[in-house]
Amino acid sequence: MEKIDRRSFLKTTGAAAAGAALVAGGCAPRAKENGNGSVPSAAKDDSVLDTGKMELRTNEGNGDRVSLLGYGCMRFTMKKDKDGRDVVDQENANTLIDYALAHGVNYYDTSPVYLQGQSEDVTGIALSRHPRTSYYIATKLSNFSNASHEASMKMYNDSFRALRTDYIDYYLLHSLGRGGLELFDSRFVSNGMMDFLQKEREKGKVRQLGLSFHGNKDQFDQLLTLHDKYHWDFVQIQMNYYDWLHADGVRNVNAEYLYEELDKRGIPIVIMEPLQGGRLASVAEGVARMLKERDPLASAASWAFRFVGSYPRVLTALSGMVYMEHLKDNLKTFMDFVPLSDEEKRFLSVDLADVMANYPTVNCNDCNYCMPCPYGVDIPGIFKHYNKCINEGTYAKDSAQEGYRKLRRAYLVSYDRAVESLRQAEHCITCNQCSVHCPQSIAIPRELHRIEAYVEKLRRNEL
Repeated sequence: MEKIDRRSFLKTTGAAAAGAALVAGGCAPRAKENGNGSVPSAAKDDSVLDTGKMELRTNEGNGDRVSLLGYGCMRFTMKKDKDGRDVVDQENANTLIDYALAHGVNYYDTSPVYLQGQSEDVTGIALSRHPRTSYYIATKLSNFSNASHEASMKMYNDSFRALRTDYIDYYLLHSLGRGGLELFDSRFVSNGMMDFLQKEREKGKVRQLGLSFHGNKDQFDQLLTLHDKYHWDFVQIQMNYYDWLHADGVRNVNAEYLYEELDKRGIPIVIMEPLQGGRLASVAEGVARMLKERDPLASAASWAFRFVGSYPRVLTALSGMVYMEHLKDNLKTFMDFVPLSDEEKRFLSVDLADVMANYPTVNCNDCNYCMPCPYGVDIPGIFKHYNKCINEGTYAKDSAQEGYRKLRRAYLVSYDRAVESLRQAEHCITCNQCSVHCPQSIAIPRELHRIEAYVEKLRRNEL
């Protein structure tokens, strides 16, 4: 395939992107003003896409210079093939990855299970059109359904073929934590995979060996006790300004604790969910007003990305960018990067997060790990519609609310349009097959029943 360099790509694409201005207001503490009375902005115009430089972090373990913005390859757009099957739009994926590479993004995270098993192949096709030394590949041993030695080895070897490479830069043991050391042993130790992967690291087939974590504090501490034995080269954690201090503490952990424990051991950190599954990019109106009071020009997503990027042990922050406008907005944040002040970090993780904690949204990131539901319930679709109504202020709270009748009807009509009736929350039977797969630890049946109870009250006009 034809190799594409940065100069020739930029000549053919340009860098046009239009930012949308939002109305500011509200009661957030003001940022310090310039001498002329205006509020300074960390937002950048499109010129930075031509002149700016991507922020790079050095992996102290091996000297890699890694882009602070990493590409999560789990959400490329799908289309129907000639046989009616859902397939990734390869041309669209190529365009996004070409543009990201041309602007300094060099870390690409995938898995054998992403995008219905298509992510590695799609990512490999797109990246193999560029020099192998221009990017780092991260993929995972996602042996959830079959952890036998044979199945795990096949998954490992298939990754090299799909990604069109003879070495993997960053290899992760996928989704450790829940199930504790017993599950770690069954997935990676008793089947011989840890011994094998350590030898592969010594040979250079795997350059860095790490893990992605989903679980509680005790489970995290258990995995860190294995650092002396296995030497985790890096660890991937969920970190964002909401989860910094507001994790539930039962099935997930405050990111402040995770970060500090890894930092004091000198372990590089890869960030997943910097936008908490998109929640911090599409915030409720009251939260948006607080952010716009601080910086009228900056997007909500840029605040969240600057938060995680302001911590020096962070090697890269992953974003599953589906559309070019999102990619460009993120590039503008991470090119000529402006870190947050300590006061701004407190504003986000304490003041703003406290406000967000009072919004009844569901912490769903639309990863679809819970799907398919054996009873046909559209779990992500239900949560997405519910969250959208809350964030946009079109949520009927009670019959005394101003405009209640209009809001009530709007919710019911939009719900039926967003989720067909046979796939709505009322069809959940609490089999609980979905909850064990949720990386956000959502009690999915409980949330579905809560939403269904709300919908039923709207239908009966009993709020």
